[in-house]
Amino acid sequence: MNTISFESTIRVRFNETDPLGIVWHGYYITYFEDGREAFGRAHNISYLEIKKNGFTTPIVRSICEHKLPLKYGEIAKIKTTFIDTLAAKMIFKYEIFNPEGKVVCTGETVQVFVDDDGELSLTQPKFFEDWKRKMRLLE
Repeated sequence: MNTISFESTIRVRFNETDPLGIVWHGYYITYFEDGREAFGRAHNISYLEIKKNGFTTPIVRSICEHKLPLKYGEIAKIKTTFIDTLAAKMIFKYEIFNPEGKVVCTGETVQVFVDDDGELSLTQPKFFEDWKRKMRLLE
């Protein structure tokens, strides 16, 4: 299975924590999006690039597993990995690490391609296939 990864960082903001200074569980999905956006900018497959090609990529599935807490002020590393598939979708896996390098959260999201008319694409759009060729995922 072919994969491409990118690592980015976030600083835990005060508004993301509960009264004990621990990140509220719902923010981990936001951290996944932060990682996905950083991946997209780094690998030229950002939401803006996708939109420019006439598509959006709504999330149809998300998984989030919590291992350890993050706390206010900590800098966390997000490893975002694109998982190649022949299907007309984008699969990303995530690992979030605390400052000590321990895994605090893992997860996965699945996104599909919807054109500007709101129609689900059952095949990979040409621009996406071109990107995969450029990334050496397709020959």
